[in-house]
Amino acid sequence: MTQHASPPRDSTGKVPSAGAPPAWRGLMARADVRTLSLLGVLAVLIIIGGITKPDEFLDTRNLQLVLTQASVIGVVTVGMTFVIVSGGIDLSVGAIVALASVWATTVATQEYGFVGILFTAVVVGLGCGLVNGMLIAYGAIVPFIATLAMLASARGLALQITDGKTQIVTVPSVLDLGERDAYVLGIPPLVMVFAVVTIIGWLILNRTTFGRRTVAVGGNAEAARLAGIDVRRQRLYLYLLSGLCCGIAAFLLIILAGSGQNTNGNLYELDAIAAAIIGGTLLSGGRGTIVGSVLGVLIFTTITNIFALNNLQSDVQQIAKGAIIVAAVLVQRRTASTT
Repeated sequence: MTQHASPPRDSTGKVPSAGAPPAWRGLMARADVRTLSLLGVLAVLIIIGGITKPDEFLDTRNLQLVLTQASVIGVVTVGMTFVIVSGGIDLSVGAIVALASVWATTVATQEYGFVGILFTAVVVGLGCGLVNGMLIAYGAIVPFIATLAMLASARGLALQITDGKTQIVTVPSVLDLGERDAYVLGIPPLVMVFAVVTIIGWLILNRTTFGRRTVAVGGNAEAARLAGIDVRRQRLYLYLLSGLCCGIAAFLLIILAGSGQNTNGNLYELDAIAAAIIGGTLLSGGRGTIVGSVLGVLIFTTITNIFALNNLQSDVQQIAKGAIIVAAVLVQRRTASTT
């Protein structure tokens, strides 16, 4: 019998069809359209800023300022993204940042120098995250209620610690990190910390079992439980992670402001949630990207900077942010209905 040679196959075992498109088209087809769209929006904002205030907006110091301001809320947003992907919410992040910042800048804490301030900020953030996690995971309290209670409690405790006064930082090693002499190749230390947190967050969400469990819990908690995932423990870990991010953000804010105030972190929870939403994270859970959330932070920070340079009212800025959030949610609903 005559044996016919089998047709060549690709690495997946499939027979390539005649006239198959080149590989680069497949890569482009798999590109994240939302991420590309966000990059487009950010590019448009940069062009607008360059046109309206070319000398001020495109100045190196202003761009460094934008990135520095984005770093604090950006670190908070990374933790918020994990929480929302799991199907939860954290309304207390801004209050936790405030509490951590004032607790870390008390006279007693500053006696221990740089390490004392950093350690206190991180521990306070973790402690608040632990309380949130225990109430939600093991106390069966709805995340909205539990974190709302933490918001009120943390704000009240921060006010009690400061008595409404600003606590000035006197530790030189902390203040020096906010000076231009501390920049590395023109990059502020706060931006480098933000970059490291972003990279670690991306790796955890996309390349670890912890990340896959987070997505599974957010997609269907009961199915995740039946698959052997300890849903309650996973939720506890997620709120601990959010608290850790708040502690790090509080330390960055201390460096940036050189002080601790009970008003720190005001509306951070709304900014973080909004950045995550426009970045593609579903409020219902089960899907989200760290890269999208970071781009959302950069978009909001750039808008704020452009408005400030053009002396526009803050109320117009808030209206613009609200319109962007509504548009992002509408896009999410349209995307969900077509999948």
